[in-house]
Amino acid sequence: MKGVANIEDVRAIEARGQHADLPANTYEMIRRGAAINPSAPALSFFATVDDYYANAECWTYTELLRDITRTANMFSRLGVQRGSVVAYVLPNLPETHFVIWGAQAVGIVCAINPLLEAAAIGELLNASGATVLVTLAPFPGTDLWQKVGSILDEVASLKHVVLVDLADHVTGERRSTALRRQRGECPGPLDGGRVPGDMPARIVVHDFNAAIAYESSTALTAGYQMSADDLSSYFCTGGTTGLPKIAMRRHGNEVANAWSAGQFFGDSVGPGKTMFCGLPLFHVNAAMVTGLLPFSRGAHVVLGTPQGYRAERVVARFWQIVERYRVNFFSGVPTLYGSLLEVPIGGCDVSSLEYALCGAAPMPAQLLRAFQARTGIRILEGYGLTEGTCISTANPPLGERRAGSIGLPLPGQAMKAVIVDETGRYLRDCHVDEPGQLVISGPNVFSGYARPEQNRGIWLDLGDGRRWLNTGDIGRCDADGYFWLTGRKKELIIRGGHNIDPAAIEEPLHRHPAVRLAAAIGRPDVHAGELPVVYVEMKAGMRTTEAELSEFLRREIHERAALPKAIRIVDAMPLTGVGKIFKPALRWREMADALQSALAEAGVNGAGVSVMEDASRGVSAHVDLPSAQFERVARATLGRFPFAFSLSAPPNPPRKGGSAAAIDTANGRQVKSD
Repeated sequence: MKGVANIEDVRAIEARGQHADLPANTYEMIRRGAAINPSAPALSFFATVDDYYANAECWTYTELLRDITRTANMFSRLGVQRGSVVAYVLPNLPETHFVIWGAQAVGIVCAINPLLEAAAIGELLNASGATVLVTLAPFPGTDLWQKVGSILDEVASLKHVVLVDLADHVTGERRSTALRRQRGECPGPLDGGRVPGDMPARIVVHDFNAAIAYESSTALTAGYQMSADDLSSYFCTGGTTGLPKIAMRRHGNEVANAWSAGQFFGDSVGPGKTMFCGLPLFHVNAAMVTGLLPFSRGAHVVLGTPQGYRAERVVARFWQIVERYRVNFFSGVPTLYGSLLEVPIGGCDVSSLEYALCGAAPMPAQLLRAFQARTGIRILEGYGLTEGTCISTANPPLGERRAGSIGLPLPGQAMKAVIVDETGRYLRDCHVDEPGQLVISGPNVFSGYARPEQNRGIWLDLGDGRRWLNTGDIGRCDADGYFWLTGRKKELIIRGGHNIDPAAIEEPLHRHPAVRLAAAIGRPDVHAGELPVVYVEMKAGMRTTEAELSEFLRREIHERAALPKAIRIVDAMPLTGVGKIFKPALRWREMADALQSALAEAGVNGAGVSVMEDASRGVSAHVDLPSAQFERVARATLGRFPFAFSLSAPPNPPRKGGSAAAIDTANGRQVKSD
């Protein structure tokens, strides 16, 4: 199968049906992928950018399956059974993959963001009921053990902690330094490693490599096989709010999603192909698109440093890494492509690159065009969510890539736009190009959230007997089957691909004695996509300052990315007719101000910016330029943002009594910033 070019190809794949012998679980899916060519490279890893050329480690498919199997058997020895939870708080390491797929082979794996603060990590461990935790041993330059170690006493379900030693992946003086520090922080040996101090007596500590060394590598020792209906993973979604939102997925969800993505992308993911992973492995995109998908089809995955794209100089050396490994595919967020656009390809041979996938946030059309024009690399915009396992739509690899569209639905997955009433009840399907609530259905759709109360309102009954998930996004479908996002009902703030729930900012502020109302929204930013900004209304007679509230939030918010970039104290919040905060007005205000600031930085002073909402186009902007001579600069500046815009300006030079020359036109509701 070469891949998909249009909606007819998708329908043809669906008409053939899924393969009758689809694997029952993710372990079996990887095992079948390994059988394609057991001696082929499966996984490569370099610990630092300087190691990318000559010091990378590599696992063949035989070795990958061996270490996943040994890891699964180690978990079985530690008491993990069907329904037991193994949590990992790890950066991008080979061991992270062994843990993900090994834990799924015998129990449930729970992914936790290692960038979270200690309290948030502890909260998620308690919410998941994890009995085994895999995390980093003490290592110079990292604070993960200090964070995790500080909350172990508070997680009553934990029985075992398995430590992965970064020193196993470094050489020379850095390794010697790491070992000296570990001897100071870990007073006693166990399993060939050392135990960190102040460990609760009820928890048994293990060194990862020592613990798996003597396990069977040929077969699982558990007396059962996971089925398609068994839970496979818990992934956290929606930010951290004090009520962890844990999405529960089954083996059938993950197998179906990897299968449908494999059919969609076809021969571009398979034997002889190489995928670069720079996104974090606690996120479904990295785990699925640069994990289960390539492993199931015999492709090669390159892990670039524990920090991925965030590591020092990875972006600066990216084209050299592509040349070294003959990378065919990588996945990223819009801010990554903006950064790569500033890195000259130079003499690097990047002809192996077939395309790149972009998701998590809207891709500015001008950035997409500029990136493709300068690099020759096709960007396929896509859409997915943790609740849908990972990827639900993408622009076709072999067909037309429509800038701004999230593409076609993957085979076996249903998506439609529907009209609902004010209570959320389904009324009808949308017409072609009519915006509505996006809903999805299919074997990839998750079981629900771990907390029952969080499942209220997420399912829609369309009267067809199918199970439809309300995505929370607004979109439309054109006549050719391409979907387009026109709004985001969930109100998530997406900062560099990191999802931030506004409640993570608002709830702490509502505990402040002077605050009456708080509303957090995303401010457009060309580098991060969005930055969190919060509006605050004071209680009558109360006074405080933005600096005091900022310091208060630093003590209250555990997620660093959620700390607002600005706090704006207002006399009164904009409200709806029923008294709810009208957040769109705040978003339009920030959008207008962000655009005006960007224009001023580019030398266009005195521009008037109006933000409009149009039912078919979504939010767009209109700019009144002081002179037509600024049109070229304004277009280049505004094109870096992910929404439509129009321009108008007086003739240049202005004539007395002359009228403005319309460069583009737009209509809709407006908020002005002059």
